[in-house]
Amino acid sequence: MELIAEIWQTMRRNKLRTSLTGFAVAWGIFMLVVLLGAGNGLINAQAENNDRYVDNSMMVFGGLTSKAYDGLKEGREIRLEDADLNTTQTRFSQHIDRAGAVLTESNVSVVVGQNYVSSGLRGVFPVDAVINKRKLAAGRFINDIDIRDRRKTMVISENQASELVPRAPLSLLGQTIKVGDMAFTVVGIEQEDKSRMSTDIYVPFTTLQTIYNEGNHVGRIAFTFHGLETEVENEAFEKRYRATINRQHRAAPDDEDAIWIWNRFTQAMQMAKGMSILQTALWIIGLFTLLSGIVGVSNIMLITVRERTREFGIRKAIGARPLSILRIIIVESIVVTGFFGYIGMLLGIGANLYMDATLGSKPIETGLFTTTVFVDPTVSLGTCFGVTLVLIIAGTIAGLMPAMKAAKIRPIEALRAE
Repeated sequence: MELIAEIWQTMRRNKLRTSLTGFAVAWGIFMLVVLLGAGNGLINAQAENNDRYVDNSMMVFGGLTSKAYDGLKEGREIRLEDADLNTTQTRFSQHIDRAGAVLTESNVSVVVGQNYVSSGLRGVFPVDAVINKRKLAAGRFINDIDIRDRRKTMVISENQASELVPRAPLSLLGQTIKVGDMAFTVVGIEQEDKSRMSTDIYVPFTTLQTIYNEGNHVGRIAFTFHGLETEVENEAFEKRYRATINRQHRAAPDDEDAIWIWNRFTQAMQMAKGMSILQTALWIIGLFTLLSGIVGVSNIMLITVRERTREFGIRKAIGARPLSILRIIIVESIVVTGFFGYIGMLLGIGANLYMDATLGSKPIETGLFTTTVFVDPTVSLGTCFGVTLVLIIAGTIAGLMPAMKAAKIRPIEALRAE
């Protein structure tokens, strides 16, 4: 207690110097905690947005050829067909789990009594619900029997059901309603998800393909896969798959514009790398900010030793051991860094809680859908205490050099010092 009281008196005699050093220490901790919190908020938001679909999935779109091949000029439109879907399911079965296709038809009126909504129809396979993690408020999604028998079944969203039957939207389940000039039975009602742009009504792929005379056209192909764990493996698979589908359309096997492959797995890997780089950059910036506090502690310890040289000389002259002088300076360094570092940590946690309350999970309207930029922008208490402990240790090391110098000074030299 006597040692602490002595340190307190020293700090009171040098209020400005102590305050400036304390500010540097607190600011370093504060900025590091806030930067890490903001980075975590961005990373968590991105992870939440990506979690709306399964990573191990691909979508394949038709495009335009960019090379002349097999006597045909470039610029031809490639339209994916039933044969392409069949090839996807059979020739690549060692990696592909489930495959399907998506066709769309726009501007269709759905009528229930005096109420109606204008929507689009989306012909899908059951795998669509797996890939896009669709959740239902009631009923079921399109199944294999619907596909096989070309049933006129449909799945609508909660919002559309509310517009058609405002008082009891879920009562639409099992009802037959008018879609254009046809009658469809509602077998499922999808939970409203404002983060998605689509407001289409889902119907069996084969039903839509038949009704609208699409022939063997399949729109785009979608599938889930397994066994492709690295970017190299994914790139090799995409190359083989593209070459196979291109040949079926008399396009150059290496023409990347003939079909376009959206690989959500590699996209997620690249996004994870980007978030890791962001987090590393934030750590580097924060640590450099923290370094300013460490430099401040080191400077104040050097000044303290110089100002108290005579005092230390007198202490040694009356029998004080070098270890006691060393202890005084080191403890003072620990007290300054620990106290102000703790304050900076609390302020940083407070700032993160404020960000969480104002920006965390707050949806942003884009006009077509809603998204979130920050989700839980906070830092764990373990990280906060760890950073503070690192600063205390660094501050102690910073005070060690001047402390050792003070402990070695000869009493006669100390008494001569101005």
